[in-house]
Amino acid sequence: MDVHLPRTLEEALKVKARQPEAVPIAGGTDLMVALNFDRQRPPALLDVSRLEDLRVWRREDDACFVGAGVTYTQLLQMLPGTHPLAQAARTVGSVQIRNRGTLGGNLGTASPAGDTLPVLAAYDADVVLIRPDGRRRVVPWHAFMVGPKRTTLAPDELILGVQWRPTRGPGSFLKVGPRNAMVIAVVSLCLVADVDRRRIRVALGSVGPTVLRAPAAEAYAEQVLAAAGWWDDPAVEVAPQVAEEFGERVAAAARPIDDVRGTAAYRRHACAVLGRRAFRWMLEDRAREAASC
Repeated sequence: MDVHLPRTLEEALKVKARQPEAVPIAGGTDLMVALNFDRQRPPALLDVSRLEDLRVWRREDDACFVGAGVTYTQLLQMLPGTHPLAQAARTVGSVQIRNRGTLGGNLGTASPAGDTLPVLAAYDADVVLIRPDGRRRVVPWHAFMVGPKRTTLAPDELILGVQWRPTRGPGSFLKVGPRNAMVIAVVSLCLVADVDRRRIRVALGSVGPTVLRAPAAEAYAEQVLAAAGWWDDPAVEVAPQVAEEFGERVAAAARPIDDVRGTAAYRRHACAVLGRRAFRWMLEDRAREAASC
């Protein structure tokens, strides 16, 4: 097996142009498991951990951009603890895994159980890819992930990073697993309230072939909150049954299967519970924020 150690993005792209089958590796927290169990044996590895262009965080034209080489630990340092992406990063593996694992690795692996992926879906994020000639290709998250561990990434492309439009409003990430830490999600959910655009976005992980959105639940919540006047007055009372119905509509969007981590029935039940919980937290967080102003 060849191992390439580029020092710059330009060098890495030249390797990709010359040897498209070279598999990128940064933290290696997913890839090394596959290699150790002989599930994957690529002809070459492309170490992208030294590339400064992949370790950036910046605002671009009213959008947040996070490089593919940013680690989970760095996400926790860059973002407020209440941000859903920070909440998701905190649930990833152990401290050692968070120090090595990267956002780009989560995207490249494209597992439906990837912890940061429901957050990116809830923010309607775009995945930014780069070709050997330097041209960028921007792909919406739902067009990038096309199946379990399958993406539309071309053999000669690298993931440059991900970008999304910031929102104003509460959000949360929730995850269910057989224990509290170092666990693959049985179910995960991200809810984001966009107060300025009066939108509710919900994304589910580990309950389908890819990360799923729940459009019926989103539309229901938006209509009910608009009718109640919640967008203008966060202190307004919202009937308790709204959270119940929201949770059921979230569960209806799931497409789970039975596997070693849980049954399809349990996953649907968990989706409803997480949906209700996230909805109630959203109401409480915004009311608390408004009261403190």
